[in-house]
Amino acid sequence: MDFEPSGRSREFAERVTRFIRERVAPAEPVYREELAAQGHGGDWGRWREPAVMRKLRAQAKTEGLWNLFLPDAELGAGLSTLDYAPVAEATGHSLLAPEVFNCQAPDSGNMEVLWKYGSAEQKERWLRPLLAGEMRSVICMTEPDTASSDATNLQATIVPDGEGAVIVDGRKWWTTNLGHPDAKVAIFMGRTPDESKDRHHQHSLVLVPLDAPGVTIERMLPVFGEYDAPAGHGEVRFTNVRVPRANVVGGLGMGFEIAQGRLGPGRIHHCMRCIGAAEATLALMVERGTSRHAFGKPLLDLGGNRERLAEARIAVDQARLLTHYAAWKLDRVGPHGAMAEISAIKVVAPRVLQRVVDDAIQIHGGAGLSKDLPLTGFFAQARSLRIADGPDEVHLALIARLELARQRGGESGR
Repeated sequence: MDFEPSGRSREFAERVTRFIRERVAPAEPVYREELAAQGHGGDWGRWREPAVMRKLRAQAKTEGLWNLFLPDAELGAGLSTLDYAPVAEATGHSLLAPEVFNCQAPDSGNMEVLWKYGSAEQKERWLRPLLAGEMRSVICMTEPDTASSDATNLQATIVPDGEGAVIVDGRKWWTTNLGHPDAKVAIFMGRTPDESKDRHHQHSLVLVPLDAPGVTIERMLPVFGEYDAPAGHGEVRFTNVRVPRANVVGGLGMGFEIAQGRLGPGRIHHCMRCIGAAEATLALMVERGTSRHAFGKPLLDLGGNRERLAEARIAVDQARLLTHYAAWKLDRVGPHGAMAEISAIKVVAPRVLQRVVDDAIQIHGGAGLSKDLPLTGFFAQARSLRIADGPDEVHLALIARLELARQRGGESGR
């Protein structure tokens, strides 16, 4: 097995890194200042995307650093999952960068769903403007009243209404992008009851315009007490929402299968960005630890900080190798064949990032808790990802089940 990135992968990673260093990093304080100047007081309905973000996105698009996640040479960069890994890692160095390159969640996953499973009409109406950066999208899966870590528990429904329409009902929350003024469409997952089918074929996905009658955004959900509209998460109610049956993605009853296919690459992309965030955190930790002194010594020489740095270096490199292995396997056998590896890195990468950021915050003292540095953002990213796209416990249970089956089947190797 060979994890060496291709020439195109290295080229894109170098260009992305340079763009972040020269344009994104200097723009980050401007972005924060523009947000503060809006004075919307947390009212998501009055929030507008800062002009500097639109400028950065236009520049990235002009330079061909756009839709880099999509393995389609005409619509994206045409990189394999493994070749995308160094590129995604580079974007992880900045909390703004994924959005700058139109590679942000959940839009990237939604675009992949439409690219793989969408009809010609769906691609024209929704995929084309998403790829062009003309709109944003959301995905409605998690529900406030069910244990949504088991998707078969979902209570929301998508029920046929004659031959030409479906009726959508249910409450969803932690719906990312919901507060963005450019968010126009939701991919909604719900039950389509059919006793003739097993429980994994009684769910569907349907495209629902967010301005459709019966769609009500009820509130935004702060993460760790912070409200951040660009990555806003919200609670939304769908009440007797009628949409054309042509909006169903793939077909009724295919929702679970499509959703699992969507989550596989998306989980790996999150982990790739975690590695980049961890590298950025390590750089900040070293800079602080060597430039600040206390009790006559650099901070790095106090309180076991050198050992923490070494442990972090080891953990990040291990996580990167596991991420690349999962990506390599996904490219060869698809999401179903790489389930164990995808789940493994989904557990490992956010945990590593959380631990590294925690150590970095400690060595920075009060500065580490402020918005002057990206550390609190990286910490929120890591801690959230230990729940999003399946909590750690679900992934560990899957790995254990697959390992027991492998051992009992007398298989050798992986």
